[in-house]
Parts: sequence; C-alpha cells; structure tokens
Amino acid sequence: MSGDGDIGSVMGFSGFGKKARTFDFDAIFEQTRRTAIERSQRVLGEFVLSHGKTKPHAAQEDEDELVGPPLPPGYSGSTAHSDDDDEEEAQDDDDDDVGLKRHVSALGLDPSGARLVTGGYDYDVRFWDFAGMDQALQAFRSLQPCECHQIKSLQYSITGDVILVVSGNAQAKVLDRDGFNVMECVKGDQYIVDMANTKGHTAMLNCGCWHPKIKEEFMTCSNDGTVRTWDLNSEKKHKSVFKPRSLQGKKVTPTCCTYSRDGKLIAAGCQDGTIQIWDRNLSVHTKFHCRQAHTPGSDTSCLSFSYDGMTLASRGGDDTLKTWDIRNFRKPVNVATGLTNYFSMTDCCFSPDDKLLVTGTSVKKDEGNGKLVFFDRGSFQRVYEIEVTNASVVRCLWHPKLNQIMVGTGNGLAKVYYDPVKSHRGAKLCVVKSQRKEKQAETLTQDYIITPHALPMFREARQRSTRKQLEKDRLDPKKSHKPEPPVSGPGRGGRVAAHGGTLSSFIVKNIALDKTDDSNPREAILRHAKDASENPYWVAPAYTQTQPEPVFAEESEEDEEADKEPEWKKRKI
Repeated sequence: MSGDGDIGSVMGFSGFGKKARTFDFDAIFEQTRRTAIERSQRVLGEFVLSHGKTKPHAAQEDEDELVGPPLPPGYSGSTAHSDDDDEEEAQDDDDDDVGLKRHVSALGLDPSGARLVTGGYDYDVRFWDFAGMDQALQAFRSLQPCECHQIKSLQYSITGDVILVVSGNAQAKVLDRDGFNVMECVKGDQYIVDMANTKGHTAMLNCGCWHPKIKEEFMTCSNDGTVRTWDLNSEKKHKSVFKPRSLQGKKVTPTCCTYSRDGKLIAAGCQDGTIQIWDRNLSVHTKFHCRQAHTPGSDTSCLSFSYDGMTLASRGGDDTLKTWDIRNFRKPVNVATGLTNYFSMTDCCFSPDDKLLVTGTSVKKDEGNGKLVFFDRGSFQRVYEIEVTNASVVRCLWHPKLNQIMVGTGNGLAKVYYDPVKSHRGAKLCVVKSQRKEKQAETLTQDYIITPHALPMFREARQRSTRKQLEKDRLDPKKSHKPEPPVSGPGRGGRVAAHGGTLSSFIVKNIALDKTDDSNPREAILRHAKDASENPYWVAPAYTQTQPEPVFAEESEEDEEADKEPEWKKRKI
C-alpha cells in the first residue's frame, strides 16, 4: 500500500509488523529423509554387532528410499501393510481385552457358607445362593458397585451381614447382603504430603479385609503407601494409619494386608519384597520386619495366617510360596519355588485342620493348565495337584465350615471342589436339584383370512409385519386408550359411583326413591287425602280451632265449553 510509509512516518514506526516467514517444504522433507536413512543404517549396524547373523552394513545393497527401521534378518513376509492386517491386529487386541476382563479376581463366602460372592475385571459383582440354585448354576444378582473399576477383593464380615468391596479406585465400599450400599470410605486429599494427615486413601486400593473379632472394623491398603483401618459407623475418617517404610525410610507400596487370627497383629506385604507386621494398637514402629522376604519389585500377592496363629504363609510375585514362624521372623521355615504367579491377588490359604497349604499357579494363554497345588505344612512336600482349567488360577478359598474349596480362574470360571462325604451343604445343595424347565411364553397370534379374488373394497390388506400394525394402533386414540377402572367409593371426575357405595347413596336407593310411577301428581297427592282427613296427625290438629272450611270452585258449563275449544284457540300461558 502506497500510504503505509506516510502513516508510519506520522505515527513513529517503520511498518505494520514483520514479514511472514516462508518455508521450503521440499528441503525439509529431504533433510528428514536423509536423517531417517542415517538413523536406520546406524540401527542396523548395532543389530549386526549384537547378533552377528546378517551381512555387514557396507555389504548391504544401497537403498535409495530407505525410510524407517530395516526389516529383521530372515524376514520373508510381505512388507505391504493392508487394512486386513489392521483388522486382525485390532481383533487380537479385542480378544486380549476380553480375556483380561474375564478374570475372576475376587471371591467371598459368608461365615455360614450359604452365599458366594464373586468379582472380576469386568467390574461385575455377582451373588450366588447355594440353596436357591439348581444345576443351571445361575447367579441371582449381578451389579457394578464401583462403576468402571476392577474388583480387587470381596469379603463378608464375621457376622455375614455386610460385604467389603475393594476395587481399583481409592474408596472402599461396604454393601449389605442384597448389594445395597451401606457406606463408602472417604477419599483423602492427594495434595497433602503426609498421608497420616489425610482422611482417606488417595490412590488405587490393592487389598482389604475384615477384623476377625470386631465386626465393625476393616482394613485397606493402597498405592498411596498406607494401610488404614476403618470403622463401619464413621465413614468420614479412617481409624488409624500404618505406613510401611523401606530400609532408607522411604515410602513403599503395600500390595496385600491381613489380620492375625486373634486380630492383634496387622501384616502387610510390600513391593520392595518386605513383610512388615505391626501391633494393631501401635501404628508407628513395626513389631516384626523381614527385609528380604521376596524379590524386590515383585508384588507379594497374599499373606495368610494359620488357624493356630503361629505360622504366616506368603505368596510372592517371584513364583514362590513361603511359610514363616512369627516367633522367629528372620528367615522362612519352608520355601516352594516354581509356582508361576502373574497376578497381584493370587491366594494361598490353610486347610481347616491346619495340615495343608494350597495355592494356585498362573499360565500364559494356550500354554498349559492352571493348577491348584497342595503342600504339607510340616514337610512342605507337594501332596496333591489339581489341573483346574486352561487358564490361570487366580483366587482360592477353603471354607472351614463347608470344607469346600472355591477357585476363581482367568477365563471367568468360579469352580467349587467338594468331597461328597467329608464336606457339608454348600455346592451339595444345588448339584442334586434338577434344572428347571423354562416356561414358554404364551403368544396369541391373529390369523388373517386371505381372499385373493375378493373385490378391492372388501379385500383386507395382508399384514406384512406386526411391528407396523402395532405402531399404527399406538397412534389410534381409540385402540391405544387404556380402559378406565371401575369407580370405587364416591364418584369423581364427573363419573358417578355405583349405588350403595356410600351411606347417602344407600338411603337414596332404598328409602327416598319411590319405585311407583306417578304420571299424575295431583292424584298422587289426593291419594292420601282420605287418610289425612280421618286421622289427622301433623297439621290439622294444630289448626282445628282457627281453620276455616275450604271452599272449592264448582265446575260450570262455560268451563266445559272452554275445555272443548280447539287447541290453537287456547290461550298460551
């Protein structure tokens, strides 16, 4: 613009801003291509040095258009990437997600053994009633109490009236036996550094359990590095906080926690491989501490006390199962290795007679069967193995009253193992019931009479689909009108109730209404004149002295002639 210089000189600046930068995209692309070629050549050189199976880079054919990393040595497949490949990969990913979501990651049995509750990676919590099931083995209720969070742990309280639900969020929930919410733990303030000053957990939960003696108390552990106890009656704040610490005093994450059988000790297995045990009433310093219990960095998936309270069993993420004597906690009493564990919640538990210890093993997809392995507690010899299914065994639970073993697997199965002679109730109640036959719904169909040669005005249109007819009927005000119910009590809305519904209607019906048809009202009144004159009762006795004699007009001939006049001549009144 020619006037820009004049305006600039007047206003005291040289121009209206910097000139827009221009880019040479061809040069940029060429530079990027050369960089990619050099980088891929350098990667190939490193690959040759480390493996020594391909020709040196100098002997490779010089490729002009080599962009990206080279193909692996010995690869003979096609380099073209089609949409079919994308679909197959996406399908594989979906299959993996579906397989992951089928894991039964939580099991809980009530103290009486009547109900089983299961939870999984699909966010569902399902309720099973042994007495109410038949051989179809269907859950009677399914719900998602924690929305889109995986269920980590489920446990009935010692009274069996409430269930603790620990999921992948920071707030544990307590449900009643029917699945309704009783309480939800408060979430802590994640911006406070000292976890003892927050009212609740600030990170994902890992485990939780009820106190074995106090029915209102339960415990949870979380990725925020704390183990907290809670009171069922006060959901606004935790009861006490235990903070596991490493040898250097740093925060470590507890992956599992449990109470001792008498409820006096609290034990936690941590990610640094330690097992730390506190006195329940003293939350600062540990009472027992084992630094190298399991491999550091592996998730200790379960801690379980024996029924006599002297032995602690720990299931490590390092594929081991160990037992510890509480009185001498420096080294394990027994160690079993080679027990593959891919889950942070794989169980181990003692038999009701305290003589056996059982745990499950994990397997990769299509690489064998998950097993339930039994060890003798004294000699720690493998006394028995059960191949459960072609997936990992995640959860196992040995109920002391039923004497039955519940198993949750990686392919969505919840299995029950029982002895027909030694176990009682539980699964034995439902396996003897025959499966109920489903009742077929009775459907009424309207048959259409087809008259192909009828005249068009009498021919009915053949019904193509019932859905369209239903839609038409719904728009018809007469067909879609709901019949009005009969009126009970007094009439309302302009409708009169039936006679006899109220006292007034009963009186009207039986007393006030005379059924005789009196077309002439004068005759109806004079019908009682003779009785009234002979037996006066109401009015006549009061006026006997003052009442004059009645004088009536006599009919004359003129009146008769007037009556004979035609109708049109009569005066209209």
